[in-house]
Amino acid sequence: MINLKPKLFENLMAKDSEQKELYEKLKERAAAHPFVKRYCALGVKEGFFSDMAAALGKMHDALVEAAWPELIGRNIITVRPTTEALERFPLEAGTIAYEYAEGAITRLSGKRKSTVDISTNILAEASDEWTREYLEDATWNVLDNAVENVGRALGEKESGKILALYAAISNADLAGGSELAGGNAVMNWAKVLELHNAVRGENWRPTVLVVNEMQLHQLLNDDKFIHAQYLPSGQTILEQGLITSVLGMRVQASTLVSNGTAYAIDTRVAAVMLLRRDVTVEDWEDPKTGEYGVRATTRFGLGVLRSKAVARMTGIKQTLT
Repeated sequence: MINLKPKLFENLMAKDSEQKELYEKLKERAAAHPFVKRYCALGVKEGFFSDMAAALGKMHDALVEAAWPELIGRNIITVRPTTEALERFPLEAGTIAYEYAEGAITRLSGKRKSTVDISTNILAEASDEWTREYLEDATWNVLDNAVENVGRALGEKESGKILALYAAISNADLAGGSELAGGNAVMNWAKVLELHNAVRGENWRPTVLVVNEMQLHQLLNDDKFIHAQYLPSGQTILEQGLITSVLGMRVQASTLVSNGTAYAIDTRVAAVMLLRRDVTVEDWEDPKTGEYGVRATTRFGLGVLRSKAVARMTGIKQTLT
């Protein structure tokens, strides 16, 4: 297990890695790139840093801080670092697994196959680009805001791929042998119990409840999440509109989760994310169109190792009441 938050620049450059090598190469060509050159010049003028290396550090750290709140996918899966292009995990007899490779999610049965191969060839990326003329007139605030926007977009792209992995699990392979029906009713205490029970029925212990923001607010409208006899007051923070945990499950809410869908997942065993290269800033250009910009990427692999450690409910009402 690792610290889920990407490393800031100073810590990243302290150890040899693929990321460090990429940044060393970027530093060599940055002076000729309109976006990076302008970013550095304005940052020096504003007194934020003094040279190109520090400029890249500022850009990386700004991107990481903007991406981090959107990297919610890392809270619903086991994340492990790797330097390998492929890792092979044993698949227990009778277990159903899924591997994400070459843009497709493939079902694997333990009756036919004894291993799951997880390739670290998934690329999440986000970018923004501008003309040379626009960059020549851009202010520091505009460029810094652009880097933050790319970071947020990257976080959403990565998290979307993790959610897609869980969404691809066939109904029959889920905990309880079927998808749970929401009945077009609002999310409530009974539905949370149903999701929790489905995973416990497979002898796993769900560690996270994953919902859309609408379902979170439906729960906040349920008096069982307000009254202390059901939940300790520290687990429902009304001032911030938060439910931190319930039945031993951390509550992860995001608009990236489909409205009307909820998951209970034992993240210890359900799936794995092999993180080969964490959040990285890259330059981007298309000389033919005269556009230049910045790109952010992560490189990783994904796979479901035990589908029965995942319960999914759909058909929950998509309005507050």
